[in-house]
Amino acid sequence: MTTDRVAVLTGTAGGDFLTEIESKRFLEAAGLPVVATRFAATREEAVRYGAELGYPLAMKVMSPEVIHKSDAGGVKLGLVSSDEVERAYDDILISVAKVHPSARIEGVSVQKMAPAGREVIVGMSKDPELGPLLMFGLGGIIVEVLKDVSFRLVPVTAADAAAMIRETKGYALLKGFRGSEPLDVPFLEALLVSVSELVQAHPEIKELDLNPVILYDKQGLIVDARIILEENK
Repeated sequence: MTTDRVAVLTGTAGGDFLTEIESKRFLEAAGLPVVATRFAATREEAVRYGAELGYPLAMKVMSPEVIHKSDAGGVKLGLVSSDEVERAYDDILISVAKVHPSARIEGVSVQKMAPAGREVIVGMSKDPELGPLLMFGLGGIIVEVLKDVSFRLVPVTAADAAAMIRETKGYALLKGFRGSEPLDVPFLEALLVSVSELVQAHPEIKELDLNPVILYDKQGLIVDARIILEENK
């Protein structure tokens, strides 16, 4: 796996996107909490990394041509043994090749399954006139169906981040609902500010999608990430 595309973010190489692994490495280097993930180019590597990370595991296809991984059969969840990892690796490659026969499949990502929590989304896209816009919303059906999201122009202050979260209807679920524990909203506020600062420091980032971020009563984890870069001039 090349790291050239990661180097774009320090201005030393070219590219137009970062893979999931590269995105997570970059975010982790910036101090953001990312679930442990490894790139496996072979079945044997997938088994080895799975044993190192510990079960249960998730595996996803690594291919620049496959955007909607689940639709192509490129995602396997809840793997609890080396035998399941081996079968999942083969199943992913066979399924994706059927749906995308011309796609270049580099391997798979292997990651520890994050504990269950509340899924939220943090994203950034650039408006051609206004510049970077930070987005926040609750994950799953709430954002997909209800479009319950909030936006702020970068830079985002701590006060902005607090307001973004509280102006969504889903905020009621974060405070604690019908006996559930309140979640770590201050962590989420700090994450929004950190992403805003990251975007400011790296104007070559065109789009950023942290989906999902899983929020707990203490802290949270970025489970999946996608970064698209500005085209090279």
